[in-house]
Amino acid sequence: MKITQAFKMAIFSVLANKMRSFLTMLGIIIGVMAVVLLVSIVQGATGTITESLDSLGGSQITVSITNSKKKLSMGQVESLSELENIGSTAPYVSGNGVTKAAGNSKDVTITGITADYEKFTTMDLVSGRNILPIDNEYRLNVCILGNGVATDLFGNTDVVGSQIRLSGRDYVVVGVLEEEGANLMNTQDSVVYIPFTTAQRFLKSPGVTSFYASSDSADHIDAAQETLENYLLESTGNEDYYTVFNMATIQDSINTVLNTLSLMLAGIAGISLVVGGIGIMNIMLVSVTERTKEIGIRKAIGAQKSDIITQFLIESVTLSVIGGLIGLLLCMLILWLLTQALADYTFTISISVGSIALAFSIAVGLIFGIYPANKAAKLKPIDALRSE
Repeated sequence: MKITQAFKMAIFSVLANKMRSFLTMLGIIIGVMAVVLLVSIVQGATGTITESLDSLGGSQITVSITNSKKKLSMGQVESLSELENIGSTAPYVSGNGVTKAAGNSKDVTITGITADYEKFTTMDLVSGRNILPIDNEYRLNVCILGNGVATDLFGNTDVVGSQIRLSGRDYVVVGVLEEEGANLMNTQDSVVYIPFTTAQRFLKSPGVTSFYASSDSADHIDAAQETLENYLLESTGNEDYYTVFNMATIQDSINTVLNTLSLMLAGIAGISLVVGGIGIMNIMLVSVTERTKEIGIRKAIGAQKSDIITQFLIESVTLSVIGGLIGLLLCMLILWLLTQALADYTFTISISVGSIALAFSIAVGLIFGIYPANKAAKLKPIDALRSE
């Protein structure tokens, strides 16, 4: 029997029992959807996280000094850029406070920064300027407002040159940040940035306990971290007095966790495909019983055992392939809707994931179709012809 003829008979069998065929394929459809959706969502989230971390700089290192008696001076931190493999540095200090303006007040995070701080974080301005070296040199009372702070206090973001009040002191607004919204690394919308030296006095925090550093190139990130650790060990005298980590380490750890999660979810979802395969086997056994006489006639006119096996295997695979394709199409629709609903995420089906899911559904059709096909092939022509 030709393969093309077997395919025609398989399609005819599917169309002859539309509802039964659909219910049989439903397990495969759900299984493929579960596998592809879960893996694609994890991959989409991984891509977003990776982009967020990359935006912070692949050569970025974060240092925190945990012993308050071993703080560094601002001069020490700035001199680190002269060390081998170190690019630039930016100390920062944060605290909480209440800001008032135009009869309104708001609880905010106050962060003291230097001019180099914008090299390590995204500070896109909708108007005004960033903190300048002169602001720190003279401890000027100037500030940059997060978009949410400006809107809550003044009702708009066109406020450069206006004044706000922090703990009894007036600060001139020199810049307003673009609206950021919630993201993986918190949000800048509720932050007020002031010069680092001004913040030290405001927050009563002398010395430097936290700062960013960068390597002179992304290839030297590990060497730069080692240089910093050696300097800090010499300065503090105890490796327990500080922590140093880089963004590459964080990214590798997150990717490892998400990849493991992706495999685990794919395995769990794969169980749905197995359940769908059991449904196919059940229907194929019913089909063998219903078509016993047909099988007997075909054998009586010369059909070989291999012909019968091929016919039923192709019918089984046809059901699984159609179910798999329907599942992939539904996945594409759902992922498109998710992408439209979640502006910060992009969900797509990778070719590899789609191919693996479809191949697995074909394998399920073959594996679970073998027993019914073999059972049909073993029927004796005389016994089959006698069946009612």
